[in-house]
Amino acid sequence: MRNLFFWSWLVFMYQNSAAQVLTIVDAENQQPIEGVAISAQNPPRFVVTNVNGEAKLKDFEGIQDIQIQSIGFKKKLVSYQDFKNTNFRLALENSPLNLEQVVISANRSKAFVKPIPEKISVITMKEVRLQNPQTAADLLTISGDVFIQKSQQGGGSPMIRGFSTNRLLYTVDGVRMNTAIFRGGNLQNVISLDPYAMQSTEVLFGPGSTIYGSDAIGGVMSFQTLSPQLSLNDNPLMSGSANARFSSANQEKTGHFDVNVGWKKWAILSSFSTNDYGDLKMGSHGTDDYLRPVFVDRIDGQDVVVSNDDPELQTPSGYSQMNFMQKIRFQPNDKWDFQYGFHYSETSEYSRYDRQLRTRNGNPRYGEWSYGPQKWMMNNVAITHKNSTYLFDEMVVRLAQQSFGESRNSRNFNSANREVRSENVDAYSINLDFNKRLSSRNQLFYGVEGILNKVTSKGIDQDIVLGTEVSGAARYPQADWSTLAVYANNQFQVNEKLILQAGLRYSTFSIDAVFDTTFYPFPFTEAKLDNGALTGSLGAVFRPDETWVISANFATGFRSPNVDDMGKVFDSGDLLVVVPNSDLAAEYAYNVDLGIAKKLGDFVKLDFTAYYTLLDNAMVRRDFTLNGLDSIVYDGELSKVQAIQNAAKAKVYGIQAGVDIKFRKGFSLSSRYNYQKGTEVLDNGSESPSRHAAPVFGVTRLNYHFQQLDLQFYAMYNGKRSAADMPEEEKDKKEIYALNSNGEAFTPQWYTLNFKAMYSFSTNFSLSAGLENITDQRYRPYSSGISAPGRNFIMSLNARF
Repeated sequence: MRNLFFWSWLVFMYQNSAAQVLTIVDAENQQPIEGVAISAQNPPRFVVTNVNGEAKLKDFEGIQDIQIQSIGFKKKLVSYQDFKNTNFRLALENSPLNLEQVVISANRSKAFVKPIPEKISVITMKEVRLQNPQTAADLLTISGDVFIQKSQQGGGSPMIRGFSTNRLLYTVDGVRMNTAIFRGGNLQNVISLDPYAMQSTEVLFGPGSTIYGSDAIGGVMSFQTLSPQLSLNDNPLMSGSANARFSSANQEKTGHFDVNVGWKKWAILSSFSTNDYGDLKMGSHGTDDYLRPVFVDRIDGQDVVVSNDDPELQTPSGYSQMNFMQKIRFQPNDKWDFQYGFHYSETSEYSRYDRQLRTRNGNPRYGEWSYGPQKWMMNNVAITHKNSTYLFDEMVVRLAQQSFGESRNSRNFNSANREVRSENVDAYSINLDFNKRLSSRNQLFYGVEGILNKVTSKGIDQDIVLGTEVSGAARYPQADWSTLAVYANNQFQVNEKLILQAGLRYSTFSIDAVFDTTFYPFPFTEAKLDNGALTGSLGAVFRPDETWVISANFATGFRSPNVDDMGKVFDSGDLLVVVPNSDLAAEYAYNVDLGIAKKLGDFVKLDFTAYYTLLDNAMVRRDFTLNGLDSIVYDGELSKVQAIQNAAKAKVYGIQAGVDIKFRKGFSLSSRYNYQKGTEVLDNGSESPSRHAAPVFGVTRLNYHFQQLDLQFYAMYNGKRSAADMPEEEKDKKEIYALNSNGEAFTPQWYTLNFKAMYSFSTNFSLSAGLENITDQRYRPYSSGISAPGRNFIMSLNARF
């Protein structure tokens, strides 16, 4: 009898333990759903399903109101008893019309959009699998709300709400990616990220400086990479994926794999991708101004202008890249979680295509102009502690070290002198983020951030004929940039319909730079800058019922001067040279936006956001003097002196609108529309259109989903920018724009028609294919220096295990 009791007790305990694991599947095809958020407010609980659609529910036992939420599926509100009644298996129905979603970017902690007044777009793994973006820059366009500029194929500079470059912030796994040499010119750092290694990508629109500090003026792009997953039982959890992809417009060949092995307390994850891109071919229907009839080749020690056999082939524009990520996770118990992540990315040398188009006296301006290999490495330790104390319910500590390496190589046409300028930045950061539920209606998020950037810059002048080299002028001073900040953000639920949010942040920042006067007669050898910035936000979310969301938000943002602003020497154009200026202060942005979202039954969702941003004390290039001189000899030529100065005001206003319609029998339609208009005050008091406010753009998608099949037909479009509406600093860049009958630069409007398909043969294998730019349009997105791909066939094979 005693043995019988013992074995009965073991069976009961096993069944009870197994019953703690919930499995969530797609109601249509019964496949597991990864990344489903399971949460409760009283008491606060949060878990996410793993690759097998499983999640532990030990901490949810006895709770009545448990919310089940995943993008693309209907939300469910259930109790723990409901789980028991269904044998801990739950099926979710498809629906593209959710008004809520789980985000991390709003408060650096997982939360539902329901109490957040800012506009946030989320790009899921499922969307990425269907769209098959080549780079992380292309990945951002999936949202339909981010415009991408490219100076060359190896690039991608996002534009958000009329701001770009160092007025936008990038984070990777909660770690700031912006460095002290992020410039006002177009950036390509985002391509260092691997789209195949992304768990999710979020775009927060408008100032995010309260949470993220400097640079978060136009928005924040938050990239969450794959996380090691633990086993929920005694058996090891093995999962992973492998991808092979080809595209015809640039003869792309991409390979990727990731592998996860998880035990109860330990897990490891490895990810690797390799990309090879050939020269990019443009379309055949459009202006001839974009054609590439000739290019420069080095033949028998001379630069020779060579006829291009195919003027639609943009030579040289190809490059290659590799990405590697390794993560280790240790979770000794339910209260502690330790994760270490190593990231490494490196590109080959790649041509800056737009500079290849410049001419001088009837000849090409340059014999060569390329970026050296772009390298990025990050070591990141994240420690999460969950425990209800007087100070916090959850604490996250992030320690990170990053290394950035970049260089540029330029040589004038038929000159023997090649200028090589290389920069390295070592970035160190620590973030302590806390959240505490003060009551059932009040939650506090607060934290501390410390960052140090060490900038090293070197110049070398090479004689490619003699094979010799000498020291040259460095692009930057040797400098340290640092910041220390504290922040707090509070959410208060007034009642079931109204939620208020308010936040404050104070940041100090400093620069300590040493200048080399060997090559330029600077009136100083060192410069120091110490200052601070106070920013805040106030917002509200009102939900009259489950079909309405009305939000309003006022926020300030700032950008502190960095080493690029204060200390860079570079040529901004023919016979113009920009020199250092140590007398700089932070620029501020003041933003207000109003958002409305409405569901009409279970078939239609409408959303609309209007915003207005004023940028004060903006850092811009203006005429300057050096030692009383308005011109100096630079690169052997007398050049007009300019410097970055706090000398301008700018304003941007616009709308972001969207519609989602669910038809019957698996059909749905979605559309995103973006209009922005920006102006900047010039030296003479007149106004110029803002360079980074893109013409109207958007995307409209018709979708079909049935069991294992997904089809999508979509159109992308970008409006015209006439010569009269061109920004002053863009008017002279005639080599990258189309020309009207008067020879003035402008951007024609364009559209593309595209088709994508994905079929899952099983839970383990799927095939994706697509045809982009079906009508073979020849177009160049606004402000870009390289034309977009012509008709492009894409095929990708994905295996999951």
